[in-house]
Amino acid sequence: MIESSTKKPFLNVLDGVRQRVPPVWMMRQAGRYLPEYREIRGKVESVLELCFSPKLAAEVTLQPIKRFDFDVAILFSDILVIPHALGRTVQFVAGEGPRLEPILEPSDVAKIRNQVQHNVLAPIYETIKLVRAELPQKVGFLGFCGAPWTVATYMVAGEGTPDQAPARLFAYRHPDAFARLVDILVEASVDYLAAQFKAGVDAVQIFDTWAGVLPPDEFARWCIEPTQRIIAGVRRKHPGARVIGFPRGAGTMLENYVGGLELNAVGLDWTIDRVFARERIQSRVAVQGNLDPLVLVAGGAALDREVDAMLEAFASGPFVFNLGHGIVPQTPIAHVEQMLRRVRAG
Repeated sequence: MIESSTKKPFLNVLDGVRQRVPPVWMMRQAGRYLPEYREIRGKVESVLELCFSPKLAAEVTLQPIKRFDFDVAILFSDILVIPHALGRTVQFVAGEGPRLEPILEPSDVAKIRNQVQHNVLAPIYETIKLVRAELPQKVGFLGFCGAPWTVATYMVAGEGTPDQAPARLFAYRHPDAFARLVDILVEASVDYLAAQFKAGVDAVQIFDTWAGVLPPDEFARWCIEPTQRIIAGVRRKHPGARVIGFPRGAGTMLENYVGGLELNAVGLDWTIDRVFARERIQSRVAVQGNLDPLVLVAGGAALDREVDAMLEAFASGPFVFNLGHGIVPQTPIAHVEQMLRRVRAG
């Protein structure tokens, strides 16, 4: 099937309809590579403060749409707003990343609230309403949350670590307590995503940034099964809700991920083999990705080659052009423009 004019191009793809020119957006497209973002960021003390400042968060959400005419706006927020709304202390330390009160013992899980406080998250819902009112009609609007496994890794360690070993060890040593933590995050994510849909997003993405550190059995237990519960819970509240999954680093486990979930699309990181992804994944569900963020930094002939290779691999089916992870701060704006020209040349 080729494009219908009845919907936004992004939503067409999520519904399995190929577009002649793939819709384009970038993970972390509202970020430090943009001077207009840096100007807004300088007005607040922390990223978390920006997330909970609706007018500013709406402004930065819209910045890349105004500059690049992307086909999708993604809500400016952070995956760690859920622990914050569950009563955990969350801080962002400049140059060091997030800091949370760690979960050191099974008894610490019992101290976590069972439900998110929607009054805490209310500014994010207000941001969605402000963005919705300003978005061009053709532009899709994407909300998101972190997957339970990935959010739990930060909650257990109290910070990001190279291989998230603290959470992996906790899950092995205290599986019942870790399962309880995941259950809390599943319910919190359902409520949070459903509220995002109510506020005005068109679709949501579930980011499982640390999925790739798990072996297959643990991947099935802590990544696939909780994510499916989130999808089912959201669709009970909002039938037909469109959902993208992004299990970074899943490799060949991606096939089980897609088989175990009722997704509209799956995000591909830059390490995935494109032949495998086209034949084993895109044949079943729309795909999104998977440009290496560093080739976008490099630009030039290397960028052109990779864009062409992605289009050759995926553009014959339902496909959203994106990066394989978030854009990095040192990316030249001219290289983003180069990428867009290449994709949109048709």
